[in-house]
Amino acid sequence: MTDPIADMLNRIRNAQAVLKPTVDVPFSNLKYELAKILVKKGFAEKVEKKGKQIKKVMEITLKYKDKIPVISGLTRISKSGQRIYLPIKKIKKVRGGYGMLVISTSKGLMCDTEAKKQKLGGEILCELW
Repeated sequence: MTDPIADMLNRIRNAQAVLKPTVDVPFSNLKYELAKILVKKGFAEKVEKKGKQIKKVMEITLKYKDKIPVISGLTRISKSGQRIYLPIKKIKKVRGGYGMLVISTSKGLMCDTEAKKQKLGGEILCELW
C-alpha cells in the first residue's frame, strides 16, 4: 500500500456505502489525528484505538442521519506522486462553507478554518463535504 490516507478514506467510503456502523483502519498517528478531526467536526461519532503493538487498529464509528451518511464526499488532494501545498491566502472555502479541508501544517493536522485562524498554510491532505 503506497498511500495509507487514501486507503483510510476508501475504507470509510466503502463502509458508508453499505451503511456499516463502524470501520476498522490500521493504526498510525497521522490517521488517528485525521480521525479525531472527523469526530471534532461532526463527520464521525467517535474513534477508538484497539489492539496491541503490531495488530493495532482504530475503530471509527460512522455517523448517519436518517440512514444517509453525514459524509457525502471524500477526496484525496495531495497524493504521493504530486504534493499540493497552499499558503494561507490561497485556501478557499469548500462547497460554500459546507465542507472542509484537512491541512498538514507545521503545528500538526488541522482543518482549514483553524489553519486560517492561526495563519498557517501547508499540505492539503483531503477534502470532505
